[in-house]
Amino acid sequence: MLRARYSEKHLREWGRLSNLHTRLTTGDASAPSQDKVEWVENAREEIELMQAETTICPSCPSCLPDDVAGEGEAVGCLGRITYPVEAQFEKFLADRVQLALDTIDSGDQPRLLRILIDAESPFDGEATKELRRVTTAEGLRFFELRVPIRLSREAGRLTTDNVFDLLAGFRSDDHEQTTYVREFPFEATADYYDFLDLILRNDLSQSEIIRLTTRGKNYLQFLRLLTAMERAEALNTRVLLD
Repeated sequence: MLRARYSEKHLREWGRLSNLHTRLTTGDASAPSQDKVEWVENAREEIELMQAETTICPSCPSCLPDDVAGEGEAVGCLGRITYPVEAQFEKFLADRVQLALDTIDSGDQPRLLRILIDAESPFDGEATKELRRVTTAEGLRFFELRVPIRLSREAGRLTTDNVFDLLAGFRSDDHEQTTYVREFPFEATADYYDFLDLILRNDLSQSEIIRLTTRGKNYLQFLRLLTAMERAEALNTRVLLD
């Protein structure tokens, strides 16, 4: 296994390197900055080592499918959600959460959905609200929408800020060792799987899937996260994220 020889931080660097290398060699329209181009050009030996070492990934049980937002990931168990979060995906998410609350009996709803709308829910939306205000020096925003989408009826006090807080998982206690600040602990993977499966896949028309995948990247990226939850549950482990 790669993790027997390389640290989590090293594998993360390989993931970033392979993603940038793929974007450069395939002519991706979202071209990296000149600094990143030079970083990749100066890492030719590291790229060769990475490509040799990661040939083991396809046979690993934690490897995620390339066709679900693989985006050049040489380390098969890694993935990324790119910013800014697309307005169309946020609207899709709001519609799907609202639909689940309006049409599914409360006893049949995923546990996370009930926790989300509980008055004592830990997902208060404050962390996402702060991120929504941020614009980096390079002009990058975390969300295309400057104002969150408000839900209604049973979820009348909630916005998509609360939903994204839920999707951010929990703070990781060993982040100094792993370099991942947040995680979905193993105890929560089944609940997150049930929630994401309902929102991302249940009764979704093919035309809607085509619309989501042709106009943006976020849908497939979150689908990759769902697949990671499925692998983690089967392997009795957690999912790390940043």
